[in-house]
Amino acid sequence: MELSQKTCTEFVEALASKSAVPGGGGAAALVGAIGMALGSMVCNLTLGKKRYKEYEETIENILKKAAGLEKDLLQMIDDDAKNFLPLSKAYGIKANTEEEKKRREEVLEKALKGACEVPIKIVKACYDSIELHEELVDKGSRLAISDVGVGVQCLRAALISGQLNIVININSIKDIDYVNKVKEETEVLVIEGIRIADEVYRKVEKLLLK
Repeated sequence: MELSQKTCTEFVEALASKSAVPGGGGAAALVGAIGMALGSMVCNLTLGKKRYKEYEETIENILKKAAGLEKDLLQMIDDDAKNFLPLSKAYGIKANTEEEKKRREEVLEKALKGACEVPIKIVKACYDSIELHEELVDKGSRLAISDVGVGVQCLRAALISGQLNIVININSIKDIDYVNKVKEETEVLVIEGIRIADEVYRKVEKLLLK
């Protein structure tokens, strides 16, 4: 059974076990999917309400984009697990001779890069999802505004968690060009994503404390 198809209880139990997967990457993807799903819920609670009629087209667009992001993030739970297995095997390769050590290093480098692939996608998907919440906080139903806050906080956590899963791998990668490329792709998204998420949350707090 794919990890994404497990029940909540089964997934949490698997996460708590000593099994190599799921791990932090899978957890980040799941939390990101939950965060975006909360945004979708707010959209669905907003559509059809007279008070928000002027935003209907925008809300429909957000909902459409959100559905794709949720699906992608759920798929990333399984993809991350598949990409991590070669890395766990690479760490177990025995190397005594110089030739064996060189071969192990090559296999490990490739596996480390493979393990970075999904966390990079998680960061990008969470950033895109946070941007949708930035728009939703001003146009979604005020009756569900707390869910925008919960959603964006889930995404903020998933964004940072995705970045942590990148960092732990690139710290061992010797290909400096690759490392710099990954940093350029993700670091600005994390910084900006945190800024936007914090601003959205402040707006939610302000609306709730009126």
